[in-house]
Amino acid sequence: MEDNSSAATGLHSIRCRAAVCRKPGEPLVIEEIIVAPPMAHEVRIRIICTSLCHSDLTFWKMKDFPGIVPRILGHEAIGVVESVGKDVNEVKKGDTVIPTFMADCGECEDCLSNKSNLCSKLPFSVSPGMPRCGTSRFTDLNGEVIHHFLFVSSFTEYTVVDVANVANVTKVDPAIPPNRACLLSCGVTTGVGAAWRTANVEKGSTVAIFGLGSIGLAVAEGARICGASRIIGIDVNPDKFETAKKFGVTEFVNTRSLGDKCVSQVIIEMTGGGADYCFECVGMASLVQEAFTCCRQGWGKTIVVGVDKPGSLLNLSSYEVLHRGKTIMGSLFGGTKPKSDIPTLLNWYTDKKLELDKFVTHEVGLEDINQAFNLLIEGKSLRSVIWMNN
Repeated sequence: MEDNSSAATGLHSIRCRAAVCRKPGEPLVIEEIIVAPPMAHEVRIRIICTSLCHSDLTFWKMKDFPGIVPRILGHEAIGVVESVGKDVNEVKKGDTVIPTFMADCGECEDCLSNKSNLCSKLPFSVSPGMPRCGTSRFTDLNGEVIHHFLFVSSFTEYTVVDVANVANVTKVDPAIPPNRACLLSCGVTTGVGAAWRTANVEKGSTVAIFGLGSIGLAVAEGARICGASRIIGIDVNPDKFETAKKFGVTEFVNTRSLGDKCVSQVIIEMTGGGADYCFECVGMASLVQEAFTCCRQGWGKTIVVGVDKPGSLLNLSSYEVLHRGKTIMGSLFGGTKPKSDIPTLLNWYTDKKLELDKFVTHEVGLEDINQAFNLLIEGKSLRSVIWMNN
């Protein structure tokens, strides 16, 4: 059995502030917690800033498992290594790191292959604990266990993360502001990567994006970087089009004003046979099917990026799959490998190739984190950055 005992002698628990989800859907509670020392293969990180993703909102509302309370949400962040457990060699105290929900162990067949970003040694799950042992490193001042979220839990001044879930960005340009770098923990990397890594969008191609939330806009940003000539945004809210233009969207389809036509008819007519690449960024099986119908026969690709509710099933025509020569594929974390691709994306930002600034619409301190939740619920923000010491 693997020894998960605390590695370095002399490490002590840390008392710090955190925003704790005590009851589903109710405001997070700012309170002091205890963060235990890192065990083997673990890293304790001082969070500089974190950003609010829609997945945080989804699990904040969730009343049934995998929703669980009390819990520290948050999974987009940047921080500095405060201490390490034993058998941690790739980062050290003082290194700047970006934690991610996707593991990159560098040892399993998947991590060693350029065909996959799905670590088979530490597979992704919505576990309430650490990936290797399932236990928590958080307790409140009464000794009650506080659960983890997506192996990151960044709504706290200090967190503990497995070293496989940490991208070391110390060697990247230190001038990159942390309130931009933190976005690459999840949303922006997921969207840009879906276009860049999963779909491999080609220069001059036509792209259709279902859903213009932050993930859909990140896909548009990725498609723009890859050189797509037409990027068609599809959404129920026409007010999103002006914002979407900033991310490279060239045309907009309002699904509520199509009359007796379905979306696929409109896209096929607009493109003369269908889009080369279709991205579903909402998380609805019906939209995946519509996206598949929209993509061009012979070489069209449909990429599923949105997270649907557990148990949702797709209903695709086997005739169309066989006779139309289309491809459908999933894209978790944009198909990117965190430890190698996040530094690349940061360099793209430095080179002004990737435009991260336009994703950040609000910035608050930890004490105002509930304001960030309200802004996202009201549809008034793309990404709110939460500073630990604002």
